[in-house]
Amino acid sequence: MCYHSVVLPPADGARVFRARRRIRLSDADAAGRLRLDAAARYIQDVATDDVADARLDDGDNVWIVRRTEIEVRAPFQGDQFVELATWSGGFGPRWAARRTRIDGDRAGRLEAETTWVLVNGRTMRPALVPETYRHVYGDGAGRRVSVKLQLAPDAPAGASRAPWPVRASDVDILGHVNNAVYWQAVEEALGAETGGFAGRAVLEHRRPVDRGDQVELCAELTGRELRVWLLTDGAAAAVAELVSDPGASLGIARPVV
Repeated sequence: MCYHSVVLPPADGARVFRARRRIRLSDADAAGRLRLDAAARYIQDVATDDVADARLDDGDNVWIVRRTEIEVRAPFQGDQFVELATWSGGFGPRWAARRTRIDGDRAGRLEAETTWVLVNGRTMRPALVPETYRHVYGDGAGRRVSVKLQLAPDAPAGASRAPWPVRASDVDILGHVNNAVYWQAVEEALGAETGGFAGRAVLEHRRPVDRGDQVELCAELTGRELRVWLLTDGAAAAVAELVSDPGASLGIARPVV
């Protein structure tokens, strides 16, 4: 994977939306670490809150996550509250990037960039981003955003494999498995022994997972790299890749699937 700085600072005068959250019991593991799925939920929720606060929610279109890249700079262990800041990372014709920073009250820190596709809520087909968004958020310092996926979709024959049942509670108001739930599968692959994770994590969505789908969770660990696939009908619905920082005191545990 080619690394770059996940979060660049907002342009001068750009809109920055801020919020505060308490880390609750369901957001942390037994060691007190803020899980990646909880962080993903914070990221999507603060984005929704920002759009509502900006009065841009027209009720016709919805934003669907295409790709999320998270860099955990310092694990959240024992943090009780987090401060969130989010701003625009640029636009494409039918999609946009959003950058988010999360800081814990006990030194936990992560940065993220999420690519969202704007779709019509009735047809679920991509829609043009209205000019009002660019007026409110700026152009992300002129950065052109791509929705091209980068991770290999094919799970190797030697990967660990296990069923991943879809629960009724996994499906959101759009009728598909919610973005944050995919990160629960990543957490499962990380394993119960993981005390923390510092490094880069990327998750790409290739097609939706629905209630009733037969899903297979595949994982492969190679050194400091963990790759995860969620397969439906043998094809990748989502792919993730995690790379732990060199010399990190807490790295990736062997997958338990």
